[in-house]
Amino acid sequence: MKKQVTARHFDLTPEMKAKAEESMEGLTRFFDHIVSAEMVLDAERHRRVAELKVNVFNSLIAGRGETDDMYTAIDVAVDKVKTQLKKYKGKLKDRKPEEVADVKASLARPKTDVDEVDM
Repeated sequence: MKKQVTARHFDLTPEMKAKAEESMEGLTRFFDHIVSAEMVLDAERHRRVAELKVNVFNSLIAGRGETDDMYTAIDVAVDKVKTQLKKYKGKLKDRKPEEVADVKASLARPKTDVDEVDM
């Protein structure tokens, strides 16, 4: 996954960049096939805004967090995108549930036959 963090109107600290990249990397727990993630951090007077755009196979998922603390804004934006990724993944599974069920069954099936094992 390609990750990009951009800061507007303030200097980005290494700790803040690490927090943003770590949060974006955590999104792969909810959906494996993320192509890229871009986070834009913006500061205006007392407002701190974090915008996260995640590019998946055929759509763009976006979340925005706006608080008075940048770390909290990052968490809010990531939580919104997590919710949308879960919904997107559910929609993909609903399209062809028979195929998903077949794959799950083949993965859960043991590799060896019980009758063939010598004791």
